Amino acid sequence: MAAYLQWRRFVFFDKEVVKEPLGSDGPAPGPAPAAGPAASKLLCLPPGITVCDSGRGSLVFGDILPLALSLPDPCGGPAGTESAPWRLTGFQAYKLRVTHLYQLKQHNILASVGEDEQGINPLVKIWNLEKRDGGNPLCTRIFPAIPGTEPTVVSCLTVHENLNFMAIGFTDGSVTLNKGDITRDRHSKTQILHKGNYPVTGLAFRQAGKNTHLFVVTTENVQSYIVSGKDCPRVELDTHGCGLRCSALSDPSQDLQFIVAGDECVYLYQPDERGPCFAFEGHKLIAHWFRGYLVIVSRDRKVSPKSEFTNRDSQSSDKQILNIYDLCNKFIAYSAVFEDIVDVLAEWGSLYVLTRDGRVHALQEKDTQTKLEMLFKKNLFEMAINLAKSQHLDSDGLAQIFMQYGDHLYSKGNHDGAVQQYIRTIGKLEPSYVIRKFLDAQRIHNLTAYLQTLHRQSLANADHTTLLLNCYTKLKDSLRLEEFIKTKSESEVHFDVETAIRVLRQAGYYSHALYLAEHHAHHEWYLKIQLEDIKNYQEALRYIGKLPFEQAESNMKRYGKILMHHIPEQMTQLLKGLCTNYRPSFEGQGDRESPGRRANSEEFIPIFANNPRELKAFLEHMSAVQPDSPQGIYDTLLELRLQNWAHEKDPQVKEKLHAEAISLLKSGRFCDVFDKALVLCQMHDFQDGVLHLYEQGKLYQQMMHYYMQHEQYRQVIEVCERHGEQEPSLWEQALSYFARKEEDCKEYVAAVLKHIENKNLMPPLLVVQTLAHNSTATLSVIRDYLVQKLQKQSQQIAQDELRVRRYREETTRIRQEIQELKASPKIFQKTKCSICNSALELPSVHFLCGHSFHQHCFESYSESDADCPTCLPENRKVMDMIRAQEQKRDLHDQFQHQLKCSNDSFSVIADYFGRGVFNKLTLLTDPPTARLAGSLESGLQRDLLVHSRRGT
Repeated sequence: MAAYLQWRRFVFFDKEVVKEPLGSDGPAPGPAPAAGPAASKLLCLPPGITVCDSGRGSLVFGDILPLALSLPDPCGGPAGTESAPWRLTGFQAYKLRVTHLYQLKQHNILASVGEDEQGINPLVKIWNLEKRDGGNPLCTRIFPAIPGTEPTVVSCLTVHENLNFMAIGFTDGSVTLNKGDITRDRHSKTQILHKGNYPVTGLAFRQAGKNTHLFVVTTENVQSYIVSGKDCPRVELDTHGCGLRCSALSDPSQDLQFIVAGDECVYLYQPDERGPCFAFEGHKLIAHWFRGYLVIVSRDRKVSPKSEFTNRDSQSSDKQILNIYDLCNKFIAYSAVFEDIVDVLAEWGSLYVLTRDGRVHALQEKDTQTKLEMLFKKNLFEMAINLAKSQHLDSDGLAQIFMQYGDHLYSKGNHDGAVQQYIRTIGKLEPSYVIRKFLDAQRIHNLTAYLQTLHRQSLANADHTTLLLNCYTKLKDSLRLEEFIKTKSESEVHFDVETAIRVLRQAGYYSHALYLAEHHAHHEWYLKIQLEDIKNYQEALRYIGKLPFEQAESNMKRYGKILMHHIPEQMTQLLKGLCTNYRPSFEGQGDRESPGRRANSEEFIPIFANNPRELKAFLEHMSAVQPDSPQGIYDTLLELRLQNWAHEKDPQVKEKLHAEAISLLKSGRFCDVFDKALVLCQMHDFQDGVLHLYEQGKLYQQMMHYYMQHEQYRQVIEVCERHGEQEPSLWEQALSYFARKEEDCKEYVAAVLKHIENKNLMPPLLVVQTLAHNSTATLSVIRDYLVQKLQKQSQQIAQDELRVRRYREETTRIRQEIQELKASPKIFQKTKCSICNSALELPSVHFLCGHSFHQHCFESYSESDADCPTCLPENRKVMDMIRAQEQKRDLHDQFQHQLKCSNDSFSVIADYFGRGVFNKLTLLTDPPTARLAGSLESGLQRDLLVHSRRGT
């Protein structure tokens, strides 16, 4: 039970008397002209109004004289204000009087109970206010209110908004229920739902899903029925009742509870149980629900509710108090005293209080902002917050209230309460506004609480994270710090991890920073802290070994030199794995089945700058395990071996190092790219390696120059013998080298001359000129060479003369044969075809060359009628050579002519060189397959070929 004595009172409603147009004769039925503010006066309703109701934009009044219904209708704006005076219309509903009215809210349907004749059963009439019948609303249905023959009086009336239920209560304690369409007789059925001993004072329908409940209240009890079922089960809710018009149904803000206003308390009911109650004192006259407010009209003088049915007119005109209660926020929104209230109606967003003198008072609720400002002035912030929530104020408006409340508490020194209000503004109020207020060291706890909530809502930036962590570190609150940073999953992280790591590292909380870095995969921060702050190199190396390949590779390049300086052996071991077959290890267990990856080993060589021993071990491991390592690996390994060889003093060890270097050079890794290796060998004066690379790179000139510089004559001859076939000029250089030597080199000169003679590499005159500069080279040195050379030339001359004589004889014979063909007849004696070798038959084809053919064979194989198919290939070659000689001859004559006539002979020669005229011509001929008969023989062909070569 909630006592209302502690509830604060406010004036959240504006009171105004409703006006009517100036110049109207009164509230007579019929439309009245609208008038402006200056032309309005107070509205005075006709006397004798007994019942009234509201809905669908109208207030409905039932009066005794002139026995009519009046329907005020606003002309625009809130009804009754200066901008919208009322327009009254009326019609006669009953001949005697109207006793009850019920205006539906969702339909323009009006249900009324009244009397047309004295002593006759009251009639229920259903009016359709949208349709007209002779100027009056259409009455769609009339039926008697009392179902039986026993006389009684109607006490209350209610209609369901779906038009399928209507309940009528009587003073004898009975309730009738009409099911079906209430606007039609044929579709409606009437039944007696309730019988009792106490007058029925209130009825109300409540729809809950598919169930329809009917609340029935009498002067002594409250019950509910489920009228949507067949049996209409009944539930007894309470043994307290109320008077007439002292019950109402709340809206959804109070869960559609049934309100019963007794003299001691106001009770709220659900269909199956009683809800809360409020101790509002005073004799209740009227209870009404309006937009979340409970409106109670009461007077202090105690009167029994039974007197309502004895003599209503006997009630004195005491002052009556109208209170408007906010049950949710527990305050009185308005309280005023009126004289003799007839009823309270709600329409057009306002309350209308009808008094016995015919005046209508409009109570217009103030807007939310005005009400909040009134509360702010009284520093009632909690109440303002509750009011704003009940009025469904948006989040921005609520945040503004929280901020003002926080400012108020802060000014009073209540910092704990202030920060709680500021926390409620997170997401709307700029955090810096709050943070500036709590930067004092004495308020660091409040600042910490605010920043924690800011992070939990994922609205903090890096600066907020920095500030919060600094608060933790200054408070030395390790427990809350761990709770803040140690989240279960990545989705629960409400701060910038990198910022947190940086702040914790600066504050010296290395273990917490390491936890964040490892848990959130900030590998660089983890390694920085381990290497630069904690100096735990073993743990850093172990951590790198657990990383995926890409991160492991990048971090080894970044921190490799530091780790190599402090733990060279472990570092070298990890590099071997990284560059061969890397698999991340987790707690020492690697996934051996997954395929590994490998890094470029050449990129890690700079890490070993000050660790040659580990570098050599790494390079030898890579060359042995991974033969296809980059070339830089072998170049660096060669450099290391050459350095060790050059600085070694022990002959045995030096010989071993020499063998290792040669073995590396001969491993085949320097075949394609050996420039760097050659430079290294030259720098360290590693002659065997230099000679090997010369020979491998086919640098035979350099090899021979090396031996010449060291006067190793035998090696010079060996180089010429091994590589003279690929590079014949070696013998000429060797001859020139020995010719310049003043010492006795006859043996070597003879060897060179012998090879030059065999290969015919130099003209004899050039040999003599070369050796003429050597004072030790006598005629005896070259005598054998010259004699053999002259003998070969003599033999060649004899062979040429013999060939010339043979060509002349052949030419004479061919000419005689040609002459005989021209002057003497040719006898064809061939008996076989030269193509198919079958016996020759007519018709046949004969050629002067002596070949004969069947005519069909000739036609099948011949390319032309004038050429012998057998001799044609050989004749074509000869003709091609003749045409080539003729072209060359013409070109030679043209060149000679231009050379003689031109002023710039060099430009003419250059032009012919550019066109390839002086290029060597080589003719490729096939072996002869046949001979020309009666035309040309093979000797003439060779003579022509020789002649054409000489002409070129």
